[in-house]
Amino acid sequence: MRPPNDDFPAPPDLPSFTVEEAPDPARQEGRRARRRDAGADGGERHRDTGLVRHDVALEEERIDPDAAKVVRRLERAGHQAYLVGGCVRDLLLGGKPKDFDVATSARPDDVRSLFRNCRVIGRRFRLAHILFGAGKVIEVATFRRNPANEAPEDADADVLDDLLIRSDNVFGEAHEDALRRDFTINALFYDIDRRQVLDWCGGMHDVERRTIDTIGDPMVRFREDPIRVLRAIKFAARLDLGIAPDVYDAMVATRDDLGKAARPRVFEEILRLMRGGAAHRSMWLMWETGTMAVLLPELSAFLDDDEATAGGARRFFRKMDAIDAMTRARGRPLDDVVLWTVLLKEPLDEACAGERDRIRAASEFLEPIIERVAVPRRIADGVRRIVAILPRLAAGRTGRFGRSELMSAALDALEAEMLAAGRSTDVIAKLRGVDPGPPGRPSTARPPASHRDHRGPRDRRA
Repeated sequence: MRPPNDDFPAPPDLPSFTVEEAPDPARQEGRRARRRDAGADGGERHRDTGLVRHDVALEEERIDPDAAKVVRRLERAGHQAYLVGGCVRDLLLGGKPKDFDVATSARPDDVRSLFRNCRVIGRRFRLAHILFGAGKVIEVATFRRNPANEAPEDADADVLDDLLIRSDNVFGEAHEDALRRDFTINALFYDIDRRQVLDWCGGMHDVERRTIDTIGDPMVRFREDPIRVLRAIKFAARLDLGIAPDVYDAMVATRDDLGKAARPRVFEEILRLMRGGAAHRSMWLMWETGTMAVLLPELSAFLDDDEATAGGARRFFRKMDAIDAMTRARGRPLDDVVLWTVLLKEPLDEACAGERDRIRAASEFLEPIIERVAVPRRIADGVRRIVAILPRLAAGRTGRFGRSELMSAALDALEAEMLAAGRSTDVIAKLRGVDPGPPGRPSTARPPASHRDHRGPRDRRA
């Protein structure tokens, strides 16, 4: 079927920066000489590693001051330290990073010795967390490298099938840390004091082109970690990026490997696709690539059969638009139970239609999803209960459910339903006990404290 028409906004203008085609020996030597004269060692770092340095003066006010302090203290102590990954990518694309991560040559115990407000976490790979006020955490990771080399060029299918990374606990150098990452746009390091982006993988060109490309063979990268397929969808949707053709083809070819990924990781990545204000784009890409047919075949089959569902795909994507609008309006993601309820409600309603025992039918529908993507029972039970109560809430009746801890989530799910259908949300405002405003206009008032969902400081969502 043809996709619904969408008037997506044009991508924002990129900040100005310099992209160099290749290292210029004369220019590099001039830089080295200037830094030697200034007493800096930046020009000598990473020599003969294929590094390209890009002069980029990112605005200081856009860089988290605590992250900058961490980098500079590590540098003063004689270690290499850079801002890395998503924060660099988002700054270059003109966005606002949700958090700032640091990569360093210092080992975790060295980091802990420099910061009193530090704790070292992790067993598979140890990380240092620098703790600041209001629950802020700056994550500091030691440079690491892939424990195994890439598959040889003449590798057969059996070799490719066994590329799944099962251990990643090997320290390395900065260039090795860059090369072990998934996409070129995520492998950029920013040198704060020298105001340079360090690029071993051609990521700056892909930032300019607004394109997602893998580091190395995309088939190998997705076989190593199938979750990268969902990450590619997330970045394309959230950042309005294109996907390189060979990367897209590899995503389709390796989508079945998601069955090998850890189920809790799959569950979390699906939520991240829904949380970031780009649920419509994300779900469309999941459907288009066939990834949805692997992870959520119940939903995929519903969307495929548009004639039998009387425009179900269009209704579903209008609900994704509503989720995105509510996320932007509130400045935070909706509760996980709300997201899963809106995601599954259409096929769940279809599965329960005409059934005498709707509760049993809903449980039978949800059971394989719980097993396939490790949906916690708490969330699955919440979805079942909310879907059952929505018709009564829409009629303004709450009964004993009004005292339930799910009341706030149910009202949010109902709001998404009504916004998608173009209906007034006055009934929701009344159930929340707030003034609905002028008749017929959607209410933007926040629910009272007793109906708000409460999340702890550890709920840092990507």
